[in-house]
Amino acid sequence: MERILGIILRFSKSVNVVAEVTLTLMMLLTVADVILRSFKRPIVGTYEVVAFSGAIVIGFSVPLTSWMRGHVSVDIVTSRFSKKVKDIFNIATRCVAIGLFILIGWNLIKYGMDLQKAKEVSMTLEIPFYPVAYGLGACCFVQCLVLVCDIVKIFGGEYE
Repeated sequence: MERILGIILRFSKSVNVVAEVTLTLMMLLTVADVILRSFKRPIVGTYEVVAFSGAIVIGFSVPLTSWMRGHVSVDIVTSRFSKKVKDIFNIATRCVAIGLFILIGWNLIKYGMDLQKAKEVSMTLEIPFYPVAYGLGACCFVQCLVLVCDIVKIFGGEYE
C-alpha cells in the first residue's frame, strides 16, 4: 500500500510542477506587460493568457495541497470529538468530496469535448479552451485519488 501512496504522491507533485511553472510564467508575463505598457507597447492577449493560467494554477495545485493538508480547515467542532468519531467524520467528508470531484471532473471532460467539437477559442489569441477543461478535469480525478489515499491513511492510523 505504501508503494501506491508513493506513486500518487509523486503524481500529485508532478501535476503541481505544472502549476508552479504556469504561475511563474504568468507573473513574468504580467510584469513584462506592465513594463511595456509604460512604453505604450502592451503585450496583446495578456488578459487571456493570465485567465487561462489562473485556472491551470488553481486546478493543478489542488491535489498536492490536499495531500499536504494545506487547505484552511475549521475544526472548532471536530476538535472536541474522540479519535474514532473524527475518523468517521473524516471518512464521510472524504467520500462526499470524492463524489463531488468525480462529478466535476466528468463534467469538465464533457465540457472540454463540447468545446473541442465547437472549436471554441479565445477572442484575441484564438487559444482553444478545451485543453484547459481537459486538464482541470484530469486534476479532479487526481484529487479523487488523493482523497482515497486519505481514507487509506485513516484506516491505517497514519492520518493526523
